[in-house]
Amino acid sequence: IKRCTGPCVGLINERDYQHDIDMSVSLLTGKNQGVISQLVDEMNNAAETLDYEKAAKVRDQIATLKRVTEKQYVSGRKGNTDVIASYLSGGQACVQVFLIRNGINLGGKAFYPKVPENVTSSEVLYAFVTQFYVHNEVPEEILTSEPLPEKSLIEEALSKRASVPVTIKHRTRGERTRWLEMAEENARMSLETRLSSRSGIAQRLDALRRLLEKEEIPERLECFDISHTMGEATVASCVVFNLEGPAKQEYRRYNIEGLTKGDDYAAMQQALERRYLRQLKESAPLPDIIFIDGGKGQLNVAQRVIDDLQIGAVELVGVAKGPERKAGEELIIFDRGKKEMRLQTDSEALHLIQQIRDEAHRFAITGHRARRAKARNQSPLEQIPGVGAKRRQKLLTHFGGFQQIEKAGREELATVPGISKQLAATIYDELHRLKN
Repeated sequence: IKRCTGPCVGLINERDYQHDIDMSVSLLTGKNQGVISQLVDEMNNAAETLDYEKAAKVRDQIATLKRVTEKQYVSGRKGNTDVIASYLSGGQACVQVFLIRNGINLGGKAFYPKVPENVTSSEVLYAFVTQFYVHNEVPEEILTSEPLPEKSLIEEALSKRASVPVTIKHRTRGERTRWLEMAEENARMSLETRLSSRSGIAQRLDALRRLLEKEEIPERLECFDISHTMGEATVASCVVFNLEGPAKQEYRRYNIEGLTKGDDYAAMQQALERRYLRQLKESAPLPDIIFIDGGKGQLNVAQRVIDDLQIGAVELVGVAKGPERKAGEELIIFDRGKKEMRLQTDSEALHLIQQIRDEAHRFAITGHRARRAKARNQSPLEQIPGVGAKRRQKLLTHFGGFQQIEKAGREELATVPGISKQLAATIYDELHRLKN
C-alpha cells in the first residue's frame, strides 16, 4: 500500500529510519506537540530550499496529526495514568484498560480473564493488576473502578519496579471520574458483545447437534477447502471452530506439491493426510466433525483417509454448492450413506456451516493468491536445482540479464565460474523446457 519506507531492503538510510523511530516513540509517549514542532521545522526548511513537494507532504502530515491529537486530548495534566475497570456477567469478566500519557488518551484494550465462580469485581481487578504490570510499563497513577485488596502492598511493589512512587486510587473527582465511567461503560459493552457472540455460537452448535442427531454439542469443528488457478499454486486450508467460534491461532495452510495440476481429489487427500498424521503423532486434539467444501467425490476421498488413519469417531460432512452457486442452496452430504439434504435458509445449523465453509474458502484463496504472486515474481533460475543465489548472481553478471542467459548455449553457460558442464546442461534444458 506504498506506506512502508522499506528499511529491510535498503530503501531508507539508517539516520532517517532512526529519525522515524524517535518520532514514533514520541507520539506513543504523548509528546505530540514536540513532534508537530519538529515537522513544522522540516516543512519550513523544505520550503526554503524550494523542495515544495516535500513541504506539501510534511504539511499534510501535520494536519493529520493535529486531527488525531484533538480526538485524543483528555486533560491538561502531565504524567502517566492507567484507568482500569472490570465488569462481570454470565460467569465471564472483562477488564478495560485506558492509557493516559501526558494528558493524551493513547487508547485502550479489553481483556477477558478466566474467573472462578462467585468472584467479585475487586478480586478480578486485584488478580489482573498484579499480573498486568509484570510485562507492561508501570505509570505513576492507576485508577481502578473498585478498591483493591492489599492496595498498599501492590503500590509498594509497583513503586519498587518503576523506581518512582506509584499510587492506586478508586475514589476520584472531576475528569478522573469521567475516565473511570468511560472505562466501566466500555468494559460492560465489550463483555455484552462477547457474550452475545458466544450465545449465538452456542445456539448454532446446538442446532448442528440436533441436525446430526448427536447426544452432545460438538466442541471442535474443522473445515477444508482447496484453491488454485488452472492447477497453479494450489493451496489447501484448514480452519478450526470451537465453542467460542473461530480459533484463528489454529488455522493452517498446506502448499500442495507433486500432484497432477487441477486434481482436487488428490489435493484434498494430501491435505487431510498431512493434517491428521501430524495431529496423531503429536497427540493433538481431533475434531468432532470435519467439513469438506465439495461434493460426494471429495467426501469419499476424505472418508478413505479417515478410515486409513483409523480415526472413525470423526464425522464427515460435505458442503456442495447449489445449482446456481447461491448461498442458502447448499447441499449437505453426510458420510456412511446418510441421506443428503438442503436446509431451510433460516436454519441456524446452515448458518454455522456456511460460516465455517466461507472462512475456509477465504483462508485458502488468500494463501493461494500470495503463493501465486510469489511464483510470478520469482526468476525462472530459482526453480532450477543447483542454482542458488550466488550462482544466479554470477550468471546474471556474466551475461548481463536473463534474456541473454536464455539465449546462451550449453558451452557458453559452462564458461561462467562455478557452473560445471553438467550444471550448464541442466540450466539449458530447464530454461528451454520452461520456455516451451
